[in-house]
Amino acid sequence: MHGMFLPQAERVFTDHPKFAGVRIAVLVRGADSDSVSVSQLEIDPGVEVPIHTHDPQLDSIFFLSGEAEVFINGEWRRVGPEDYLLAPSGVEHGVRNIGREPLRLFIHHSPPLL
Repeated sequence: MHGMFLPQAERVFTDHPKFAGVRIAVLVRGADSDSVSVSQLEIDPGVEVPIHTHDPQLDSIFFLSGEAEVFINGEWRRVGPEDYLLAPSGVEHGVRNIGREPLRLFIHHSPPLL
């Protein structure tokens, strides 16, 4: 692996392959790293990424901007900018945008998901 620098201006967002109203920019792929994949997501107001799990990945999410509710440990919790969520492998989690603006977040999966 080599070092990477990806300026914000060079991020390319595409429609998420599974979730309508969600756009994804993949920053680090499994082909780039054997330990992590990194993506930035934008989720439209009113859109929910349903409760799900990953196996064998853990899901590490840092919220950049917007208002959301996340499902973790069997309950929905309100989150905002600079909040953080860790869902180990097999732990149910989900997110829904409850704000008026797009919800922006970074996601790290380890081992790589993408």
